[in-house]
Amino acid sequence: MELAQTNTGNTPKSYSLNMFKDFVPMCVFSESNQGKLSCEGKVEHKFDMEPHSDNLANYGKLCRERTQKYMVKSRQVQVLDNDHGMSMRPMPGIVGLISSSSKEKKKQAPVKPSDAKRTRRDRTEMENVIFKLFERQPNWALKALVQETDQPEQFLKEILNDLCVYNKRGPNQGTHELKPEYKKSTGDTDTA
Repeated sequence: MELAQTNTGNTPKSYSLNMFKDFVPMCVFSESNQGKLSCEGKVEHKFDMEPHSDNLANYGKLCRERTQKYMVKSRQVQVLDNDHGMSMRPMPGIVGLISSSSKEKKKQAPVKPSDAKRTRRDRTEMENVIFKLFERQPNWALKALVQETDQPEQFLKEILNDLCVYNKRGPNQGTHELKPEYKKSTGDTDTA
């Protein structure tokens, strides 16, 4: 097959066509302006086009040019003069889709900075506090316990390793619950 145009650049002008009949049969459909579908025809032969061997040098050049063209970055950085970021600043009260009122509610919760040092209590006193917390609620996450007790995380982990079982899976995943022997003892103190 030969291309009729003469000003094709590096595009090969002659091709060899390979015809195949062993492929999945297909149909060509069209849709009218009214939305009706109609079958235009059946595809019975498949043709593969390959550039002729005498055009391979031009085809290789075309492929290299195409690759180089897409490797060039089309985006450019433009520095704006005398703009102090006013156009980039969000309007007050509008932060994406979140209203500023919900943001203010989050700020109102007293959050102790993580870099603030927490002082350790006596171990037996802490064990009693932990038992009382587990009477209130059977499962606790480590962060919630740190927040409730205001104790260093590492110190709490040591106590929890002795007193509790960590739930790795299931509905209470990621929480601690008292070991069975301590559950019985807290149950006995409630009845006494």
